[in-house]
Amino acid sequence: MTIEIPAQPYPYPLDPAHTALVVIDMQRDFIEKGGFGDSLGNDVARLEAIIPTTAALIALFRRQGWPVIHTREAHKPDLSNCPPSKIRRGNPTLHIGETGAMGRLLIAGEPGNQIVDALAPAEGEIVIDKPGKGMFWDTGIHERLQAMGITHLVFAGVTTEVCVQTSMREANDRGYECLLIEDATESYFAEFKHATVKMIAAQGGIVGWVTPLSELDRAVGAPG
Repeated sequence: MTIEIPAQPYPYPLDPAHTALVVIDMQRDFIEKGGFGDSLGNDVARLEAIIPTTAALIALFRRQGWPVIHTREAHKPDLSNCPPSKIRRGNPTLHIGETGAMGRLLIAGEPGNQIVDALAPAEGEIVIDKPGKGMFWDTGIHERLQAMGITHLVFAGVTTEVCVQTSMREANDRGYECLLIEDATESYFAEFKHATVKMIAAQGGIVGWVTPLSELDRAVGAPG
């Protein structure tokens, strides 16, 4: 039986037996000083600010016994799955693979590539390292979700307009019903988040639905 979640552009039909949470890239390289986001000159405090809401969202799913999936943007140490064009892009003080305050930037296994302590995966939760912005390319997660019977995905994480939106659009193309928790996602640029949230729910939910955590909390009857 589905649960109607008040959302934009209209209520989201959450199917408890077939729903998973996807927390995108809440890793130190994007959220803490000395990481890749900081090397690009961004205000990482904007991303850090959503940690409490994201933690509450994860706790809600854990109480319900619903699956939680964590992603990290991560490349192999030899950079074989990182195109040279991606390494060259932009004008950071440090490029992908170079050594910063928390080890080599966006490299699997490095300290900075780990998910922040407050959102650390629990035992048994899926953690995927994705070499691209979207969660499906070169990760095998679609097949794992299919095997689990998942049809509905709830999204949180960073950044709204890049890895979160890319993953939602990829999921939409694969037939998943997608809901973004708007106060559990953030961008380095307020206007980018605002525009992305509008785009996702535009034209009858062309990509998916959007709602605050409070509405999900109330609808599923979670405490707090």
